[in-house]
Amino acid sequence: MAPIRLKRYSILPGFGLTLGYTSLYLSLIVLLPLAALASGVFSMTWAEFTRAAFSARVMASYKVTVLASLAAALINAVFGFIVAWCLVRYRFPGWRVVDAIVDLPFALPTAVSGIVLTALYSPGGWFGAPLAKLGVKVAYTELGIVVALVFIGLPFVVRTVAPAIEDLDPEIEQAAGCLGASRWQTFSKVLLPALMPALTSGFTMAFARALGEYGSVIFIAGNRPMKTEITALLIVTKLEQFDYKAASAIAAVMLAGSFALLLAINYFEWRRGSRHGSTA
Repeated sequence: MAPIRLKRYSILPGFGLTLGYTSLYLSLIVLLPLAALASGVFSMTWAEFTRAAFSARVMASYKVTVLASLAAALINAVFGFIVAWCLVRYRFPGWRVVDAIVDLPFALPTAVSGIVLTALYSPGGWFGAPLAKLGVKVAYTELGIVVALVFIGLPFVVRTVAPAIEDLDPEIEQAAGCLGASRWQTFSKVLLPALMPALTSGFTMAFARALGEYGSVIFIAGNRPMKTEITALLIVTKLEQFDYKAASAIAAVMLAGSFALLLAINYFEWRRGSRHGSTA
């Protein structure tokens, strides 16, 4: 007698229907905008593309945007890790307040954060005035751009690393200590390798977010061409001038750079996982 096969019950609709909705949603939200961008780029000749995407002013904006984003992402990787560790491992007065403040850049409009940061770090601001006495100028400089990008990127690292820290068994640290490992050895040899995938993901998201940031940067940057002008502002400027082809060319270069970064990080994570798997 043939065995009776029971149909697997699922709350969600079947595979075909869910795949259809998924494909439609991704097409409307992601693929169609990318196709429109590619259409604008392919309508240009190579000479037009290089002239629009690699002029001296545009190259200067690439440099400012990438270096400031990289610096902000590195800062967030370090201090975001510390914040996530404190929020997960310790309970202190005001813990819930600190935990809520971490998500403030998510809820706060970027233009509002840009205005607030500019007011705080201007030469007459609460933070800017003491720093000006020390000879440090923040607002309307490259440093101001980094400050704004650190502000908007911190939650990405904290909210990515915190769940990984929660999954760590404290007994692993205790075992390492019983075996004679110092605190630094426990951190570098036991904890950091386990948390590195989450930390890398948080760094990547903070970096990618910083590359496309606009609202919180334009107020504090000063927007001086060849000095503190970011690429996002340059794209908006081209759109306001109805130069859609130039805007598409610049956006395509930034998009290609972001894709290359994501592919490189995924490749290194894959290689790292395969090495650990072969070692095990």
